[in-house]
Amino acid sequence: MQIIDNLEALHDWVGREVAHSDWMTIDQQCIQKFADATGDHQWIHLDAERARRESPYKAPIAHGYLILSLLPAIFASCVRIDGVGMTINYGLDRVRLPAPVLAGQRVRGRLSLDRLHAVVGGVQAHWNCTVDVEHGDKPVCVAQMLARYYPASAAQAAEEVA
Repeated sequence: MQIIDNLEALHDWVGREVAHSDWMTIDQQCIQKFADATGDHQWIHLDAERARRESPYKAPIAHGYLILSLLPAIFASCVRIDGVGMTINYGLDRVRLPAPVLAGQRVRGRLSLDRLHAVVGGVQAHWNCTVDVEHGDKPVCVAQMLARYYPASAAQAAEEVA
């Protein structure tokens, strides 16, 4: 876990890799739960026998959006920024899913801080997030996560106004 003391200290990480998560297994049960939650029940994700016969991957693969949805958990597992009262998910930029994740494979995320800029009351961070598959030759997800951070004092002031 990389602990960053405060928002000012975050500036020291611009242009650098900050942390990487532990490996996590994407098993068939995880893929099934995601399919059920999203309604995406394509055979390429759920039908192991058909995937062996017809898929170029010869096994079920995780949904690309499943891998993308892991980014907040990956981030929380390996980076903590102290002194933040509120974090807002501001979206994603430049998302790519260059390789599949086969059921049963393990993935982990790497985070680097691309840039920061001031927003009213806080700072917006552009995090480069790369998700790798164990023993893979290219990443399975590359995205830029945008997060807005507000210091504890600003978050408390916003609560008092509301």
